[in-house]
Amino acid sequence: MSEITLKGIPAAPGIVIGHAYIFGKEDLDVERQGISEEQVPLEISRFEDALIQTRQEIIALQKKIAQEMGSEHGEVFDAHLLVLEDRMLIEEVISKVKKEKLVVDFVFSEVLKRYASVFSRIEDEYLKERISDINDVGRRILRNLLGKKRKGLADLEERVIVIAHDLSPSDTATMHKNKVVGFVTDIGGKTSHTAIMAKSLEIPAVVGLEVGTEKIKNGDSVIVDGSSGVVIVAPEPETLKKYEVQEEKMKGLTATFISIKDLPAETTDGKVVSLAANIEFPEEIPSVLQHGAEGLGLYRTEYFYMNRRDLPTEDEQFEAYKHLAEAFGDKPVIIRTLDIGGDKFVSQFNLPKEMSPFMGWRAIRFCLARPDIFKTQLRAILRASATGNLKVMFPMISGVEELRRSKELLQECREELKARGIAYNDKLEVGAMIEVPSAALTSDVLSREAAFFSIGTNDLIQYSLAVDRTNEKIAYLYEPTHPAVLRLIKGVIDAGHKSNIWVGMCGEMSGEPSLALLLLGLGLDEFSMQSASILEIKNIIRSVSYVQAKQIADQAMELTTGADVEAFLKGKLKELLPAIYGN
Repeated sequence: MSEITLKGIPAAPGIVIGHAYIFGKEDLDVERQGISEEQVPLEISRFEDALIQTRQEIIALQKKIAQEMGSEHGEVFDAHLLVLEDRMLIEEVISKVKKEKLVVDFVFSEVLKRYASVFSRIEDEYLKERISDINDVGRRILRNLLGKKRKGLADLEERVIVIAHDLSPSDTATMHKNKVVGFVTDIGGKTSHTAIMAKSLEIPAVVGLEVGTEKIKNGDSVIVDGSSGVVIVAPEPETLKKYEVQEEKMKGLTATFISIKDLPAETTDGKVVSLAANIEFPEEIPSVLQHGAEGLGLYRTEYFYMNRRDLPTEDEQFEAYKHLAEAFGDKPVIIRTLDIGGDKFVSQFNLPKEMSPFMGWRAIRFCLARPDIFKTQLRAILRASATGNLKVMFPMISGVEELRRSKELLQECREELKARGIAYNDKLEVGAMIEVPSAALTSDVLSREAAFFSIGTNDLIQYSLAVDRTNEKIAYLYEPTHPAVLRLIKGVIDAGHKSNIWVGMCGEMSGEPSLALLLLGLGLDEFSMQSASILEIKNIIRSVSYVQAKQIADQAMELTTGADVEAFLKGKLKELLPAIYGN
């Protein structure tokens, strides 16, 4: 077999080399079979027994995972228990058994397929991915109806790379890191439970490969590069050698990076910056703390609104934000208010289809148009601010009017809570995300109204360069190092410092090693990124003087193309740390 290179979605960083273990679909097909009127009560009883047995299994699994990995991982199964309580589903099955006189196994299987079909047509990507919850519970119920047992990933005896069409939350939750060294799935995205669990366990993973189970056979030699989303099957000797060197290098670097986990992000001449993490789910908190993050620079609250039929209440949100505050103690936690629209949709908001969703009715525009939803969230954040070091920031601010109106609504919420006798931090810091060119160009004005800035480079780049970052045809034009982007960033940092406020960055740029020297030299105060990148960026910062970084930044700002800037910065990084970036 000759070498095959497959490209998927990077789900969890790292490189692993091993042998494939095909974790196949179960044969749970059920034949259509009629029953007599007298057998109906027996079939319904079998179904009820299977539901009880399934509930017991899930609760036992939930307790086991919570004890071994923490309560936040056990919470994954709350959605599974809700499926078991879905009266519509249960009553539909019982009704069909009575009416159609068919075995309950077949009836339940058909109802399950219909539910899955409905969810697969939902446009909301996050909700669509929740089909795995329904399928996972459904397979458990069917197994119990059929009296079948399944060998799980917890039963593995050798170290393998798991290849599957999909992995259910039950599968990923029972994986042992010492046996499953990496995994690949045909379907799934960055918001799937498998991706979340992979990041938490720090297992290199690639999802959305589409043809993985078709192209990869049991026992095949496989390389999984979870950082780039590449999977190589049957690698040639030279490819294998190249990745073996990279794998060993990464292991050595990991040991080096861990040794500086508790040290400050301080340059050789004493300049200190803050390194924080971006997260979407509470499940990521352990990984954030393990990598030495100095807090959260971005908590994306829109995912709290997903995977549900209704909107979260003030109390629900308060508990969620309080959990974050308590988990980080004195460390700052920046909560970004609801940012839906663009590439994120929440079905219950009934957002209209738009020709240009990234520039449409989204983020702060939506929130200001729906103060009922916005103020519910703001009150919850204010209440939670009494329990820890919370800060709030508003996304997609395009001008000072939006920032002022947002602050007015926040003040209204303060007064409402005060009238109710509810505690909150009256000095809660309010920041603005700078991700629209108009905000960057008027950052001197905005800096008089904000306690801090956080530069959202993902959107700032696409808006500045007129490049849809989801369009593969023009992906080559998406240049973080484009001189126009760098000038906007420099202008924001300078404007913030002139008004004596600190400036952070929560876009992907902040976690790029080659850009760390530039951003440090431009005076960025806080770098917020995926937790897995924190220690590498800290190592770079601790290896250079601030004076040197400023000189590098000055030189980079004189260059005329993004390609020239990128090549220059990579060259400087190689000079600074040749043992790491020399090849």
